[in-house]
Amino acid sequence: MSSYLVLARKYRPQNFDELVGQEVLVTTLANAIKNNRLHHAYILTGIRGVGKTTTARIIAKTLNCLDSSARLTAKACGVCDNCRLIAGSKHQDVIEIDAASRTGVDDIREIIDSIAYAPVSATYKIYIIDEVHMLSNSAFNALLKTLEEPPAHVKFIFATTEIRKVPITILSRCQRFDLRRLDEKEILAHLKNILAQENLEAEELALELISKMSEGSVRDSLSLLDQALASNNHQKFLSASLVEKMLGLNDKIKIIELFEALLGGDFSTSLKIFSEIYSYSSDVAQLNQELMDITHKTTSVKLVSGYRLDGYSKFQQEKISEIAAKISLNSLTRIWQMLSKGIAEINFSSSPKTAFEMLMVRICHVVALPNLQKILLDLNDTKNSKEENFVAQKQSEINDKKEDLDLVNEVLRSFEGAKII
Repeated sequence: MSSYLVLARKYRPQNFDELVGQEVLVTTLANAIKNNRLHHAYILTGIRGVGKTTTARIIAKTLNCLDSSARLTAKACGVCDNCRLIAGSKHQDVIEIDAASRTGVDDIREIIDSIAYAPVSATYKIYIIDEVHMLSNSAFNALLKTLEEPPAHVKFIFATTEIRKVPITILSRCQRFDLRRLDEKEILAHLKNILAQENLEAEELALELISKMSEGSVRDSLSLLDQALASNNHQKFLSASLVEKMLGLNDKIKIIELFEALLGGDFSTSLKIFSEIYSYSSDVAQLNQELMDITHKTTSVKLVSGYRLDGYSKFQQEKISEIAAKISLNSLTRIWQMLSKGIAEINFSSSPKTAFEMLMVRICHVVALPNLQKILLDLNDTKNSKEENFVAQKQSEINDKKEDLDLVNEVLRSFEGAKII
C-alpha cells in the first residue's frame, strides 16, 4: 500500500512556469539561463512557504537537465535521470545542506574541499544551503573567498527567511531575489486549480478562509487544505462551516452581533453574546483579533466606495455595510485603539475571560460618550453667538446715545449757537 503524498509535495512546482506569484524572479532567471549569463551565487529570501527551496531545485534541474533544449527554453524536461534525482534530493552533484543543523566552520570546510572536484554526471555542481542565516560567523568567514571566486563548474544557491542576519560581505557576493508574499486572490486561484485536478469541490467562502489564514504562504494554504479534506473525510464537497470549525474560528455572525452591541454601548447584550461564544470557543485572544478584523473591515467599507469584503458571506457583508452607514468614524477609531491595547492585557492576564469582560465595559462606556470635538465646536458657536449679540446690543446703545446727543446739540444751537463736547 503506497503512502499518501501531501498536497504541498504532490503539487510542488517542477519548472518556472508552475512557480506561483514570482514573476520577476522567473523572468530574470529564465533570461539569465537562456543567454548563458549565470551568476555564481544566488540568495533567495522570503517568508516560509513561498518557494525558496523549490526555486533552488528548479534552477538546479534547468542547468543540469539532459535535454539539450532545456537551456534554450529555461524549462527542464522533468523526466530525465538528472531531473528526477534532483527533484528527489538524491543527485550526487546537487548537494542540499540544512544550515540549521550544520552551522559550524568544519561543515563549510567540507564544501570548500569538495568544490575542486568536477561534477560526476551533471554540468554544474550546485550547493543549496537552506536557512543560511543560521551559519556561525566563522563559517561565513570561511566561505567568503570561495564564494567570491568559485570554480566555473560550481554554483551556490542560498535560501533564508532572515536576510538581515546574513553578513553584508556574503550578500555583496550574491544576486539577491526577494520572493514576495502571495495575496489572497492568488492563493485562492491556486487552491481552486488543485481541487479541480483532484476532482473535488469547495464552497468559495471555505477557500477564502484558508487563503486568509495562510498569510501569503502557498505551503501553509496547501497544508490547511489537506487538513480540511481530512476533516471532511475526503468527501467531494468541502463546506465553509467545516473549515471555520477546523480553524477554530468563531461564528462570524455572532462576532458581528457582539461588535454591533459594543458600538451601541449595550454592555448587557454584549456580555450575553460573549458568554454564548465563550461556551464553544474559549480562545479569547482569537475573539479579540476577529473583532479587530471586523473593525478594520467596517472602517474600510465606510471610507472606500465598493470595498470588497473577502471571507464574508453575502448576509455578513450586508450587515457590516449597515453598521458602517450608521456608526461614526470617531467610534470606530476608539474601539480599534482599545482592542489593540487589549491584546497585551488578555495575553498576560491570569484570567483572559475576565480581562476581556472588563475590556467590553470600557468600550461600551467610551463609545457612549459624546464627541468631544463636536461639544467644543458647539460651545464655541454658542460663545460666538453670545458675543455677537452683546456687541450688537452695545452698538445699538451707542447709536441711541449718539442720536440723543445730536438732538441736544441741535436744540442748543437754536438758542445759543453753543455745542456740547
